[in-house]
Amino acid sequence: MTIYAIGDIHGQRALLEQALDRIEADGGAGAEVVFLGDYTDRGPDSRGVIDLLVAGLAEGRRWTCLMGNHDRMFHRFATSGVATDDNIKSGAPWTHERLGGLATLASYGIRRAEERSAADLWQAAHDAVPEAHVAFLASRPLHAERDGLLFVHAGIRPGLALRDQVEDDLIWIRSPFLEHSAPHPWLVVHGHTAGDGIEHAGNRVNLDGGAGYGRPLRTACFEGDAVFELTPSGRVALTVNG
Repeated sequence: MTIYAIGDIHGQRALLEQALDRIEADGGAGAEVVFLGDYTDRGPDSRGVIDLLVAGLAEGRRWTCLMGNHDRMFHRFATSGVATDDNIKSGAPWTHERLGGLATLASYGIRRAEERSAADLWQAAHDAVPEAHVAFLASRPLHAERDGLLFVHAGIRPGLALRDQVEDDLIWIRSPFLEHSAPHPWLVVHGHTAGDGIEHAGNRVNLDGGAGYGRPLRTACFEGDAVFELTPSGRVALTVNG
């Protein structure tokens, strides 16, 4: 079985299109792809990213689009006006520049958002975000299992059965998961914690290469026990911490 995974996209539709072209060239139009979440925020075209994913699912593509923490924040704001999340240690709202929510709103045509009241901004988002996008965001699964692989946005709470994992950990966890070096029941494939490239830690593979900060969008290919990065020039085998 060959399966592909794409890390955090963060509004970078052009990079997403390039990644999908590479996957199709390597595995064909029917390749199975898991997207690790964080489709929105920071980049210039969150709306375009969701348009592409919604269209692909409607066409019957073998795509699994997981939920990321930024996707949940966007959905909460668009549906209820809630801009905060207890998991943000700084207390900054989703509309803060660091989190990138205003870039998402701009992609839906909402300009000068920083000058609007919270109530006005919520109404503008409610009016501008298509129902199909709201439904897409609301229905994202939290994880996907495939033959010894577990795909999830942020990670898992080590030592807990999958059925006992909680949503906040699956889309927000960092230290307890990233610092755990013992094997998990699966090779965990995740994003959420941005780096400069793909990190293969042995018990997990991190695909968040920092596309939301202007770095490349990372794509990996899993075939048996082998892990490859799918680059513009083809597959590159990945070794643990290599």
